[in-house]
This record gives sequence, structure tokens and C-alpha cells, in this order.
Amino acid sequence: MKHLNSVITGTGSYVPTVRVSNREFARHTFYNKDETAIETLVDEVISKFKDITGIEERRWVTDDLCASHIGAIAAEQAIAAAGIDRETIDQIIVAHNFGDVMHGTIQTDILPSLASRIKHHLGIKNPACIPYDILFGCPGWVQGVIQADSYIKSGLAKRCLVIGAETLSRVIDKHDRDCMIFADGAGATIVEALEEDEKRGVISTAMMSHTVNEAFYLYLGKSYHPEADPTIRYIKMEGRKIYEYSLVNVPVAMKVAMDKSGIDPKELKKVIIHQANEKMDEAIVQRFIRQCKIDKTTTELMPMMIKELGNSSVATVPTLYDLILRGELPEHRIGKGDVIMFASVGAGMNINAIVYKQ
Repeated sequence: MKHLNSVITGTGSYVPTVRVSNREFARHTFYNKDETAIETLVDEVISKFKDITGIEERRWVTDDLCASHIGAIAAEQAIAAAGIDRETIDQIIVAHNFGDVMHGTIQTDILPSLASRIKHHLGIKNPACIPYDILFGCPGWVQGVIQADSYIKSGLAKRCLVIGAETLSRVIDKHDRDCMIFADGAGATIVEALEEDEKRGVISTAMMSHTVNEAFYLYLGKSYHPEADPTIRYIKMEGRKIYEYSLVNVPVAMKVAMDKSGIDPKELKKVIIHQANEKMDEAIVQRFIRQCKIDKTTTELMPMMIKELGNSSVATVPTLYDLILRGELPEHRIGKGDVIMFASVGAGMNINAIVYKQ
């Protein structure tokens, strides 16, 4: 019996070249949400930030690049890795949150969509290649793969290019401590329909959305600096609420996906989770491990790159996956037949998970 599989046949990523260490923030003046100055020494703020998030540095793009540019670079790598003709791509699905934001501005530009821009950058002429964006918070790339799988399984597409790209450095309030978490980056994958004897690729998925009380845990708001222009808005988050929400709900979605797969959780090799906050991710995966009675530690199961790359939103999961496949994290390897999970949580609030067999 043949199985119609949705398989990732090529990956790519763009890690920006500008390194921004925690020390770079030592000259900043931080304020609270109520616009009162934070009296704690900046060195102490930075030290506590590292202890909580695990971040020591992050990557930001150079002034000449926007999200669509780095998304196209990652896409070129994925196309090359898959060894395909780009004119045979049926859909280009691009996940982001802020579109293209030019250096020196904070204005979102999504006219045309990032997917249309990336199709243009890639030089694809085929009018049947349909480009569109997906806004789903940090879980956007994972949701893009779920969508590609749905189109493939329904017979409406055979080959999709799924990209996550973001330049969060352009939309941060440098007077808000939370600005230190955000980074830039892009990751891309080719997801193809393959008829095979063995069931593999996307095995099962799970999705959740909570918007009654949780919709504005991540939002745009005025700078915390008391003299800032109130009409200019920056990315803001309710960190404690996001942590508590994620710890309760993300393991549930992960277990749902695992249960739906029919695969013994003990076979799970890696969890490629959104690189949001090291302590939060560890707590989520620990809870998932307990719920599924998996005999592995978080260190074994959960690769992390947040220490060096920070939180690049939609780009973290595909970038980490690409770096592992390219051997950039030698302590974490993924081989043919391995069962892994992609999982993410973010603005919306939205959660998703995929059980995937390599």
C-alpha cells in the first residue's frame, strides 16, 4: 500500500551577521510599563535576563536587509538542498509578524505580501505558483507546514515552499528590558508530496488558540520612555502571563499530536521547539516528558540555539532544524527514520505541534 507523504526534502536558513551581545545594552536606560525608571543597575538587569532566558547574544540584520530579503536567501538554500526546479513550486507560504520594516523606520510594509516579494526575488515566473502570507504569531512556520500538508493530502498541491522570516530588531523599544530577547533570522523548507511504501513526513498535528483573556499577551504599544512619541508603537509582551499560559497549554497540544500519531512517545528523538526563552522551553518539555512517560532528559530531547541567536520568532524552528541537519549542532543529530516533533507558541495566543518522521 502506497502512502501519500508530506516530506521536507530541503532546508535552508539565514543567520544574520551582526552579533549583539548582552553587554551592548549596558548603556540603555530601562523603564517600567508605568514609565518609572528601573533603579536596578543595568548590569544586574542583564545578568538576571541571561539567567532567565539563556540568551547571551542575538543576531540582527545589516541595514540593507529586510525580512523578504533574508527569507529569499533561506529559500534559495532550501531549493538547492531539495534539488528541484523552482518553477515547479505550487505554493510559497511565508510566516512573519511585521512584514518588511526598513532600517530607520518602524512601519510595517506588506504591500505586496512578503510571499509575493520572495517569489519576485527568486525569479519564479510560473503564474500557477501562488504566494501568500500567514500571520499566526511565532508558530507561523509550523502552521505553514501544517497548511502545506493539508494542501498536499487533499491533492491541491505537490510542492510547497514554507518560510519563516522576521526582523524584530526593527520593532523593539530599547527602553524596555524585553527588547533584549528579540532577534532576526529566516528559515525555509521545501515540503513535497511523495508516494512511498512507508508512512513518514508529517504524521500528525495539533493546534490551539485562546483569545478570550489571552489575545493581547503580545501586542504593539508605546515606548516605556516617558517622553516617547505615543503614536509610535513597539512590540510588547506580558512575559509572566505568556510563561504561565505556555507552561499549562503547550504540553497539552504536544501530547495531543503525539497521541494522534500512534507512535510510542519513547521513539521520539528530538523536540524542535520555538526558541522563546530557555527556562520556559525547559519547563514545557519537562512537563511533556512527564505526561508521556518518556525516559529522556530535556538536554537529550531539546536542542537549543537561543544562547547565541536569541528569539527570531517564526524563524527559530526552521533555523534550528536546518542547523541540526547541516551538522552545526553535533550533540544533536537527526537521521532517516527518526521521529521528531516541531512545536511552538506565540501571539494570538496560538499553539501548534507536528509529529514528523524523518
